[in-house]
Amino acid sequence: MTPQPNPGAGAAVKAADRAHVFHSWSAQDLIDPLAVAGAEGSYFWDYDGTRYLDFTSGLVYTNIGYQHPKVVAAIQEQAAKMTTFAPAFAIEARSEAARLIAERTPGDLDKIFFTNGGADAVEHAVRMARVHTGRAKVLSAYRSYHGGTQQAVNLTGDPRRWPSDSGTSGVVHFWAPFLYRSRFYAEAEEQETARALEHLETTIAFEGPGTIAAIILETIPGTAGIMVPPPGYLAGVRELCDKYGIVFILDEVMAGFGRTGEWFAADLFGVVPDLMTFAKGVNSGYVPLGGVAICGEIAETFGKRPYPGGLTYSGHPLACAAAVATINAMAEEGVVENARRLGETVLAPALAELAARHPSVGEVRGVGMFWALELVKNQETREPLVPYNAAGEANAPMAAFAAAAKKHGLWPFVNMNRTHVVPPCNTSEAELKDGLAALDAALTVADEYTA
Repeated sequence: MTPQPNPGAGAAVKAADRAHVFHSWSAQDLIDPLAVAGAEGSYFWDYDGTRYLDFTSGLVYTNIGYQHPKVVAAIQEQAAKMTTFAPAFAIEARSEAARLIAERTPGDLDKIFFTNGGADAVEHAVRMARVHTGRAKVLSAYRSYHGGTQQAVNLTGDPRRWPSDSGTSGVVHFWAPFLYRSRFYAEAEEQETARALEHLETTIAFEGPGTIAAIILETIPGTAGIMVPPPGYLAGVRELCDKYGIVFILDEVMAGFGRTGEWFAADLFGVVPDLMTFAKGVNSGYVPLGGVAICGEIAETFGKRPYPGGLTYSGHPLACAAAVATINAMAEEGVVENARRLGETVLAPALAELAARHPSVGEVRGVGMFWALELVKNQETREPLVPYNAAGEANAPMAAFAAAAKKHGLWPFVNMNRTHVVPPCNTSEAELKDGLAALDAALTVADEYTA
């Protein structure tokens, strides 16, 4: 679709937003939201007709891009047939969505509890683990994000947790592996894995294994920096959970449904959790939907005992119809395979080339359509381009980089001292190369802040 400029309409949308919309994670008087007129495929555009290649996939959820015709048609068809129905009933769209998801989850994660999004999926996974084990504590990693609701944000390991953390949520944080900024003085992946697992087992021992209900990890941490875990780490966590009777929860809200070039990132590591959360890519974010995939043992806990939780819109027909269409479209069109192929043949070599050329790039890491560039002031010392949790003037280098990307028609995903490369999983090779050229140009601005 060719964008048609309409500045007057854009001004009206912007005025209404500024008058009435309260935006998440923002100081309301300091933001300037872009008024978006439309979106299609890997692009969106504003009311001035400026088009942007979306390297954020919305918020890492439009895995099959915007306005996919098969998903739009499925929503329309479901709306004409049955717009909504209570969750206690068996509904075709809900049953089929659960079946298709269960077909793709690893191991015996065959029961699907539907939620409205990722944060409440995490809330319910933790509740299931606590009721199943009769224990209270949950361990989670510092470099993590699990959602904005009360329990999920306390599980989160980044600064978004701080204003809501009363210290009474039953959460204990630990260091997960990240070799580039190792907390274990490791020099190789094997060392990082061994020392991170030793640290985790020590944490379990000192907290008391009999008090710990679950360990929750993002299979590959997303907004924290897309740190692919080193070989053997997730398998080691699985062994520790088995050893101490702890429920292992993998959070696949961001990494799931093709993002890593597999249906789920757990498949990359051959690991089967007890509970797995999902959302975002399950229906490309077209209608809010999330859920928990549940193993047989935990599902059996609630065979005769009621599960103490639920949601009014659990398994909403419109959302589930969108999920059915999304999963089927991804399978028919080879979207997961496309993410894997372009990750290996285009993104990996191109991003490595950018890192070699730009002094502001300290490390490139990722898989599939799930990548991050760590931006630094100095490649030798690895000093971050901006301080941890920087704001205002301290964040000026990242703000300048983001502005340069937008100037070149690329909408970037920046978080602290990183830029993520997370385009839709069905982005074409030509579109990727256009985006990489814009990223290359924007990095020259970041280079100006290096030592």
